[in-house]
Amino acid sequence: MPKRTGPLEMRLWGDPALRRPCRPVAAIDDALRRLALDMLETMYNANGVGLAAPQVGRDERLCVIDVPADAEKEEYVEANAAIPMPLVLVNPEILAREGEQTDEEGCLSFPSIHAPVTRADKVSFTFLDQHGERRTYTAHGLLARAVQHELEHLEGHVFIDNLPDKTPIAQKLDKLEAKTKRRLGL
Repeated sequence: MPKRTGPLEMRLWGDPALRRPCRPVAAIDDALRRLALDMLETMYNANGVGLAAPQVGRDERLCVIDVPADAEKEEYVEANAAIPMPLVLVNPEILAREGEQTDEEGCLSFPSIHAPVTRADKVSFTFLDQHGERRTYTAHGLLARAVQHELEHLEGHVFIDNLPDKTPIAQKLDKLEAKTKRRLGL
């Protein structure tokens, strides 16, 4: 496994990178594995449970997830126990969704902004791991939420796209977007 090169710069709301759909990964090589390690380090440094390539300005269909068992609701710990953490998901796809859950959701690209989001309670998904092996799992609870959240990033969507009413957080969103655009010179 290649050495980590360090945390990456987090892209924040207002950065066009968050709206660009990602391209499929053609080959899993040391550069991609290094990127995954750097993304994990970036995610851990920000106290997150998931991170997608667009959030660090990349356009590969790649995301990383690490939901600690103590962050999961008790009823889902055993159901998710067979899924090894951390996950490195290359070219991931959701195969099936079931049930419904609504909970507060945030995003590393939207610091200090949270809102209730409704998602499937259970998802089956498939992906290539960092060694090129096909994996398929069914996740529940917070892990299912994280999978859905990160895969949306790969399509150029963000969690606020799922909100029927952005009014409660509109002012925070506007401020973050304006600050990001000023920083980027947009």
